[in-house]
Amino acid sequence: MLNLNFIPFPELTTDRLLLRQITQDDVNEIFFLRSDSRIMRYLDRTPAKSLDDAYAFLKSIADLEKNKSAVTWAITIKGEQKLIGTICYWNIKPEHYRAEVGYVLHPDFQGKGIMQETLTSVLDNGFNVMKLHSVEADVNPANEASIKLLERNNFVREAYFKENYFYDGKFLDSAIYSLLINDHKKT
Repeated sequence: MLNLNFIPFPELTTDRLLLRQITQDDVNEIFFLRSDSRIMRYLDRTPAKSLDDAYAFLKSIADLEKNKSAVTWAITIKGEQKLIGTICYWNIKPEHYRAEVGYVLHPDFQGKGIMQETLTSVLDNGFNVMKLHSVEADVNPANEASIKLLERNNFVREAYFKENYFYDGKFLDSAIYSLLINDHKKT
């Protein structure tokens, strides 16, 4: 079984980025990410309506990390503190050495290779430090950019569930992508 520990917080660095712990100081950026219609259109969750919603989300992140149920990184440009996105492992199943990855990025920073750089670092950490055996991603099938990112990183679609998710008065489909440790090593 996985023996997870997020204290001290596992900061990660890439050529351009620092992936750091999210703090209360990030509330305005979290509110933006959780309320912007361009970002939320594929998340199928109720958008944040106030800073109180963003603070509640920050509290849930901290609680999940304390319980070793998730770890969430703030994506920042090196030398700048401003959060431009987040990436996390959540729905961690220690007994199965498996976690789900989730990510969002401010629209101004999309299409610049930032999420590729971020995902590479987080996958390396997941497989080499956390000792995961597999990582999954539950994707809205209309989110072509996310699917391309996953496939570029050797994720394989394992399942397609028709109308398995009820949100905003309608049933939605889900696509499940997965990456095994041995397939990650091929990149």
